Amino acid sequence: MTTKSLVFALLTILVSYIGYQVGSPVVASTIWAEDYKELMFKCDQSMRDHYIAKRAVELDPTKILIRNLQSSELSLMDCHEYDKLRKRMIKWGLDANDLSYIGIEALEEQNYELRDFVEIHEIRY
Repeated sequence: MTTKSLVFALLTILVSYIGYQVGSPVVASTIWAEDYKELMFKCDQSMRDHYIAKRAVELDPTKILIRNLQSSELSLMDCHEYDKLRKRMIKWGLDANDLSYIGIEALEEQNYELRDFVEIHEIRY
């Protein structure tokens, strides 16, 4: 192999590697960002509903409230799907900051007020 061929091969490998490192996160974000935003909200709602249902059963364990709790447990599958997608996106090169940014975009798109955001995520005892 000539020196030119070796240099060309190494440059090709280097450019391919850099392209993969830069391109994979962009592709992942383009493909899955909207699904990620939707699942983020669904999971958040599911966790809130489950918490409320669980507290209701603790205070008054009626059959209806127990059924509501069981239903809310089923809706936690949204969190499982959210977690799987999050891990897939990380595997494709996105990091926690990238995913947080997508989450912030989702909040902005929904026109959330900071007060509402705090109330949504605040757990009261």
